[in-house]
Order: sequence, then structure tokens, then C-alpha cells
Amino acid sequence: MKKWMRRLVFGVVLLLVGVVVGPWVYINLIKQDAPEALTLDSVSTSSTIAASSTVAASSTVAAPSTTVAPSTTTSEFDGEWKIASDSVVGYRVKEILFGQSSEGVGRTSAITGSLTIAGRQVSAGRFVVDMTTLKSDSSRRDRQVNTRILSTSTYPTAKFVLTTPIDLTPESFTGTDLAVETVGTLTLHGVTKDVSVSLVARLVDDVIEVSGNIQIVFADWSIPDPSIAAIVVEDRGLLEFLLRFTR
Repeated sequence: MKKWMRRLVFGVVLLLVGVVVGPWVYINLIKQDAPEALTLDSVSTSSTIAASSTVAASSTVAAPSTTVAPSTTTSEFDGEWKIASDSVVGYRVKEILFGQSSEGVGRTSAITGSLTIAGRQVSAGRFVVDMTTLKSDSSRRDRQVNTRILSTSTYPTAKFVLTTPIDLTPESFTGTDLAVETVGTLTLHGVTKDVSVSLVARLVDDVIEVSGNIQIVFADWSIPDPSIAAIVVEDRGLLEFLLRFTR
């Protein structure tokens, strides 16, 4: 009886060690670090950025190498600028796995859209994301996102439309960063709402780069609680983007 009890206690201890140590080992030694936030200066794409459902390799968006001469007239920039293929949109959520903090990040480059410049204003802008192509470092997470969480078979796209023109400064036409607060409508998971967005834009070698994020409270968009079993997810996350527009 004593021998049996020792074996039972030993088994329970091993089980507890596995529950505590296993997730720590996975998160800290095995799992890839979540890519850094999308900004104008650097983009960590590693294995989480997909382009037409293919995961892209690591890349970096460089700081401006040339700028527009101050004498250039702003009218030269008038017209429509379209989304470039290396634009990125994704989500970032905070997770707790068996008491260990982590982040889930999924991204895609399957984006279409454009912006229109007229004089010293961005008069229109929109982009549409193919949500079915979002990829993270976990195929299990991707299945949950596509089925239970975002229901991408029913709501395959997300769309943002600018509703308030953005005033441009003279400096923004010469490569200086432009930080603005603007308003638009976001359609996500079949729900459309007005949202405020903080943007940073920059003109680089005849390419307009725009980065920013939108906080998404899941309940506001009828998105079910992403938490499952021992994985607890916060009730909100970020929709991140780095968009590049060319003529």
C-alpha cells in the first residue's frame, strides 16, 4: 500500500510539473517571439506575414533614402495611389497560457485599396483585407480564427473607408513624418462602426507609407470570446497595419 501511494504521489507531482513547466518551456524556449508592432521604420515579418496565403520571408522597410525637393509643387502628387503588394494588415492579442503571458499575432498581405490626393488633402481612402488569408505561427490558432472567432467563411473581408479628409502639411511632401488623428468606417465580422484612428504617414521614394492600429473590443463587433480551455485571451486586441501606396 505504501509503495502504491508513493507511486501515486510521484505521478501527481510529475503531472503538476508538466502542467507548469511545459507551457513555460513552450512559450520561452520553443515558441517564436511575436513580431514587433508594425511601424514606418521596421517590419518583422518572419513567418507570420502571408501574401495570397503564402507566408512571406523576413523583410525590413527602410527609413527614407531620398525626399522630394522643397521646390516640388504639391499638385504633382494629385490623383489616385494604390495599395502596394508588400502592405501588411494583422491582429495582435494578449494571451495567457497556463499562467504564462504571450501574444498571438496573425498577418496578411492580401489587401486591395487606394487613397486619393487632391491639393493638400487626402480626400478619399479605403482598403479591403482578405481575412481568410491571415496567418500566425500556429495552425491551431489559425483554425480557431477562421472558424469560431472571425467566421471568415461568412465574413471573408474587412474594410476601412476614410470619412474625414486628412490635411497635409508642406513638410509632409518633403519626406517628414505626418502624425494625424482621423475618422473612418470599419466593417469587421459583419459589423460596421465609425472608428477613430491614429496614423503616421511618410513619403519615401515616391511611395506613401501609412502605419497605425485600431483597438478592437470583441463584444463591440459581435466577435465571440477567443479564450478556450487553458488559453485565456483578453477581451480586446489590435488591428495593426502598414500600408504602402504607389501611383
